[in-house]
Amino acid sequence: MTGLEKMKNQILDEAKAEADGILQNARDKSDEIIKKAEADAKKHSETIAEKAKTETKNYHERMASSIDLQKRTRLLSTKQEIISDVLAKAYERAKNLPTKEYFDLLLKLLSKYALQRKGEICFSAADLARLPEGYAAEITRIASEKGGELTISSQGKAIDNGFILIYGGIEENCTLKAVFDAKADELSDIVYKTLF
Repeated sequence: MTGLEKMKNQILDEAKAEADGILQNARDKSDEIIKKAEADAKKHSETIAEKAKTETKNYHERMASSIDLQKRTRLLSTKQEIISDVLAKAYERAKNLPTKEYFDLLLKLLSKYALQRKGEICFSAADLARLPEGYAAEITRIASEKGGELTISSQGKAIDNGFILIYGGIEENCTLKAVFDAKADELSDIVYKTLF
């Protein structure tokens, strides 16, 4: 081998070694980039999986909460229907009491609503026609116990039941319907506590 060929082979060997070094360096960099990309991808997929898991859990919690709310709403609605039904039946029963019990109930209402003033008590035409004997005396007694005075109107009022008290032109509606309506919340609470 001549000196020129040796030199040429040496240059080629050096060039090949340098090229191999560059290739190895490129492979190392490529491996490093791939490893980093794989690590990033794994981290990203774990983040996505964790986010999906959290969102699924939140969705299930929201659904459970929604179902629970619907259940409670239906239960409350059913309870309110039952209470309304009980109150409606109680009203029907009160207005259809036998005569003595009905008028005794009206005396209890009068004891509660009579004022310390002079006034008038008005009944429906039907109730006025069937007032029990001695009822006027009971009305007078209750009014005087309250420090007032009541006279029974001879004119029947356009009411279904109960009575209306009139004091100085101001009317106090004491029909059973008005009393039930005024006490609706209180009566609902009593029924609720009794039933539930």
